[in-house]
Amino acid sequence: MTNNKQIAKQMIQFNKTALDNGFRAMTMVVEQNEKMIEAFLTQAAWLPEEGKNAIKAWMSAYRTGCQDFKKLMKVEAYFENV
Repeated sequence: MTNNKQIAKQMIQFNKTALDNGFRAMTMVVEQNEKMIEAFLTQAAWLPEEGKNAIKAWMSAYRTGCQDFKKLMKVEAYFENV
């Protein structure tokens, strides 16, 4: 039974590492996109302020959603007593 517990822990750790690495890569892409969009919005004099604010709100909501998703993916706590 101990061997099964060890295998389960290794699988969870592997998946956690894969998720963390994927999340870090996604975060870098999002940060680069935010910089690019900020530069675009600064130069887009033709875009109304309401449109700029909507885009900024969308970027903020996306970032918050990603952070909330990462918080929800903390599954190792569910398996501590196994």
